Parts: sequence; C-alpha cells; structure tokens
Amino acid sequence: MDETGAGWLTRIIVDFVANSSENSLRMETGEKAFDEVLVGFSSGSDPLYQTYKEVVGEDHWTPREAFSVKFPESRTEPEELAVISWVLPQREATKQDNRKETFYPSRRWVQARFPGEEFNNALRRHVVARLELQGIQAVAPLILPEWKWVKSEKFVFSSYWSERHAAYAAGLGTFGLCDGLITAKGKAHRAGSVVAKLRVSPSPRPYEDHHAYCLFFFDGSCTGCRKRCPVEAITEKGHDKVKCWDHAGGTCAKFVKEHYGFDGYGCGLCQTGVPCESGIPPKILKAIGRLPMVAPTGKV
Repeated sequence: MDETGAGWLTRIIVDFVANSSENSLRMETGEKAFDEVLVGFSSGSDPLYQTYKEVVGEDHWTPREAFSVKFPESRTEPEELAVISWVLPQREATKQDNRKETFYPSRRWVQARFPGEEFNNALRRHVVARLELQGIQAVAPLILPEWKWVKSEKFVFSSYWSERHAAYAAGLGTFGLCDGLITAKGKAHRAGSVVAKLRVSPSPRPYEDHHAYCLFFFDGSCTGCRKRCPVEAITEKGHDKVKCWDHAGGTCAKFVKEHYGFDGYGCGLCQTGVPCESGIPPKILKAIGRLPMVAPTGKV
C-alpha cells in the first residue's frame, strides 16, 4: 500500500466507531461508549520508540519487536512498519457523571472501561482483519498473549506496549501532570493501536515538549488533577503509580462489585473536572497560535 493509505485506514476506524453496535456502554439507556474518534500515524522507525525503553519501561516493545512476536520469521525492517493509533473520547454524559464524583468512579465511567475496552479490542481486531484482507500483515500489540504489565525498580509499573505513548508518537497529544494524555478531545478517553507492514506518512507532531498541552508545565497555573485525586497520588512532582493503583484497582474495584454489581475498576477523577477534560486548554492554544493538527473526525 502506498502513502495514500492514511485516508483509507482513517475511514475504516471512523466508520467502525460510528456504526458498530459494539460501541456501547451496555446500559439500559442504550447509549454509545465513545464519541468521534481521533486517528494518527507514526513510523516504526521513529526514534521515539527506542527512547521509550529508557523513559517508559526497559521491556517496552518497539514496533518491530511487537510485530515480530506475531511474525517471528519476518525480516521486516522498522521503516517498513506503520503504527496506526486512535483515541476514543468519553461522551459528555460519562464525563458529567464522573465530574460529580469525589472519591469513587461513576457507573458510566466504569462501564466505559468495562465493557468499553471490549469495544476497543473489537476495533483492534477489526483494523487487523481489514488489513489482512488486503494481504497486509498486522498486529494489535495490546491483545497479544505475550503482552503484560511488569514491575521494575526504575519505573514501578510499566508494560510491553503503551497505547498513550504510541498516540503521543502519532501527534495525538501530550502528557499532563497525572500522566494522562491531553488530546484535541481532552484527557478523558481510551486509546488503541495496531502495527502494520505498510508505509503511511506519519501524522504531523505539532510539539516537541511531551508536556506541551499541560497548564502546570506551561505556566504553573493549574494543578486541577492533583486536587481531584482522592488519595493524593498526584503531586507537583508527578504521579505515584502505587497509590493510584491501590485506589483504582483495589478500593474502587471493591466498590464497583458491591454497588454496581459487576467486576471492574477505575477512577478517572483526574481526567474529569479539569481544564483539559475535553480539549487542549484555550490558553495554550492561543499561545501556540494555532489549532492542533488533528481534526475532530480523525482526518489527517
């Protein structure tokens, strides 16, 4: 496939999110889980992916390593690979519900993760299948059996593949004080990606600083996510992953089971009720003198 493939891939993703019945919170209201998707692309040879071994986790895969897990006999070079990334923004009703909470996540917020992530997995499989129909080898790193979380002395928790960091490489957003990815649709979202053996022009990456869209790092004017965190896992020094997980994966998991009646977890308070909840803060957009280079439809 030539470099005109970006439009074709974007349409596949946009159409699936818009029309699939699997994009559902599976609540009695019958509402969708996610809003209009953002789509971006990066090259398998982007130096950022090697840097991620130093700043994300020692075991973080490069695109070539992820591709080789599924295709171990392949002699594919990094420049022959593209990483297709997307961001699934939370819908307004979900954000509004979670905005009201002060300790536990709202039911909608948890449903957007469980079963919302099941839809994200369906999207991953759909993109891989469509590529394979064209004779293109592809893999969704996060649903490989080999993918896992790991602990390390340096990074505390990390994983073999980070969807947020793939999205950062694809120009879709930068990180905030709480480590959430701030995008053109805000910080309240889920993310996904597929690595494929094809050449697609990388999306513009309209930033150099990985904190470019965060008001705290911009001018020190905001610590909204710190104030929203119910267990003080966020400070001006950053994000305490252990405290965060103990709350979201422990305390909140028990609450979800007891009060919502299903197995799930999450928190998301730092992603809602903050200036970057639904977009890049206007002060930053004004300062950089332009809108982000990814349109709300995901077209690049």
